[in-house]
Amino acid sequence: MSEEEINYASVVFKPKNKPPPEAKDEEETVYDEVKVHSQTSEQTADTNGLMPDKKGKNSRSPCQLVACCLSILCVILIIGIIVVCIYFVSPSQDRQLDQLKHNQTTLLAENDNLTKRNTELISDNENLRRNNDNLTVQLSNLKIMYNVSESKLKNLTEENQNLKTRNQELETRNQELETQRNNLTQQIEKKETEWNELNVTRAQWTIDAYCSIEENQRHCNACQDGWLNNTSSCYAINNPGLNEQKNWREARENCRGKGSDLVVIVDEKEKKYVSDHSWESSGTSGYWIGLRVEDGRWKWVDGSDLTEESWKKPPEKDHCAISVKDRGWKSVNCSERNRWICEKAALSV
Repeated sequence: MSEEEINYASVVFKPKNKPPPEAKDEEETVYDEVKVHSQTSEQTADTNGLMPDKKGKNSRSPCQLVACCLSILCVILIIGIIVVCIYFVSPSQDRQLDQLKHNQTTLLAENDNLTKRNTELISDNENLRRNNDNLTVQLSNLKIMYNVSESKLKNLTEENQNLKTRNQELETRNQELETQRNNLTQQIEKKETEWNELNVTRAQWTIDAYCSIEENQRHCNACQDGWLNNTSSCYAINNPGLNEQKNWREARENCRGKGSDLVVIVDEKEKKYVSDHSWESSGTSGYWIGLRVEDGRWKWVDGSDLTEESWKKPPEKDHCAISVKDRGWKSVNCSERNRWICEKAALSV
């Protein structure tokens, strides 16, 4: 049924000034009501001066009966229609109401589901928005990294090209150095040959210097001519004139030129031997020995520190030691000029 509202008309016949019958059926009740209505009409016509005759009244009675029958049939039909409508319409409305309630419940459930789904979609949309923001930041960082990497790649390409150029230069330089190495190898071989020849010459010279030939026989000495031998050392006492005397450095260079160095005194016996052979010395004039002030300490020319307990002179800058006959050692400025004593190892024979 449609949702439009249906209005039903009902016909009610009420008797005038008479109570309703108790034991009549429905047709008799309707007939009585029509008869009462007819009598009332006649009374009304009499009061208005219309006096129909009896013949006319009797002539209209069948028509009135037909009309009454038709009226009764219409009323019965209307009542049947009303009853049928009430019978069929009411359950249909109930069913529609139940269906509507069911539909309402279903729609409410679907609305709840849609509300939940909408909430989930809002949350998903927020997450997607955050992910989009993160991806945007990552993309920006990747672009920056790409630009940096591209710049580094460009720099590395330039460096690689420079390295290639440098490598070519190094290869050229390597070839030059290889040529120089070959030349130096040849020079070293030549020098070694000359050195060997020189060593032979020196050995021969040493033999000639230490071993003299007398009556076709060699007689070897521990020291060369002009050198004094004491235990395992040879000493050269240099006594030049005043004009040929030297400062400490010059005296040492003279000793080195003879394959020796300024004398290094290791014990009291050697100290006394050197003092006894410091012949022409007195006062501040003596013989240079291999002792000088270095780094604020007294040191020998062989690098050892002074350990002499009986001679403790404050180390003064640019001071060196001299040996004076019968008076031991003295500290004087290294620039002064004096005689000197050289020492080297004696030949073992």
